[in-house]
Amino acid sequence: MKRFFDTLFTLVGIIILSPILLIIMVLSLLFQGYPILFFHERLGINGAPFTMVKFRTMATGQSISASHDITRLTKWGKFLRRTSIDEFPVLINVIKGDMSLVGPRPLPQKYFSRFNAFQKKRFQVKPGITGLAQIKGRNQLSWEERFEFDVQYVNDHSFFLDIKIILITILLVFKGVGVTSKEQEIMPEFMGTKRTHEISDNSETEYLD
Repeated sequence: MKRFFDTLFTLVGIIILSPILLIIMVLSLLFQGYPILFFHERLGINGAPFTMVKFRTMATGQSISASHDITRLTKWGKFLRRTSIDEFPVLINVIKGDMSLVGPRPLPQKYFSRFNAFQKKRFQVKPGITGLAQIKGRNQLSWEERFEFDVQYVNDHSFFLDIKIILITILLVFKGVGVTSKEQEIMPEFMGTKRTHEISDNSETEYLD
């Protein structure tokens, strides 16, 4: 049922949004130039990689870090991100079956080795355009908080929960709530989850693999 709903809803969405998509493509060419789209390898179900497509929001060039990417954001790109319009092409990934409408957000391949065993449970379902973490705070949440909600979704997901998440997401997008993180416009890179424990009466902080 989930796959059928994803396909039907996405096809209807593409038809309805097609005039807007055409306008955005033309404006992107005028304000940013070529290329219009951005392709990036992300982690899918079971950690399998796939190529996600979005509208380009940054100046061309190699990504070095999250702080570096902030300087690469264009004015047009900031608008696309603020309105979530940059996500529209991801509907192609839903049609292809790489993603679902609802699920944990797909993250870069390089993050995989940084997840601990609990956090890797998020890969038991397909990644989604929106998810439980997105309606609970999106980029205003810490990485650890986001992963907690991702695993909660894996444990509790249902058709009715998906409908609820989609409706709340639409409302939040119109309000522009939770699009940016607490400190910057791009979430900082996830480096692993820290924990503090005692070894021989000495406090030590380590990253969990």
